[in-house]
Amino acid sequence: MALDPQLLEILACPEDKGPLLYFADENALYNPRLKRRYEIKDDIPIMLIDEAESVSDEEHDRLVAKAEAEGIEPTF
Repeated sequence: MALDPQLLEILACPEDKGPLLYFADENALYNPRLKRRYEIKDDIPIMLIDEAESVSDEEHDRLVAKAEAEGIEPTF
């Protein structure tokens, strides 16, 4: 199940307060500026800085390319 579009309109990174990329098929929100991925468990975004996963440069490049290819727009 995808996140509610109204929720996506207000979700921001808890650290830099910027927009996120939502990857529904990966159950994740991604901050490309900080290279941090936030997991979504049971349709609930885990928006805790300590729970975020830092991604490698290769994973960052993959996610950014995927967002561009699939037309994924940042939240808000």
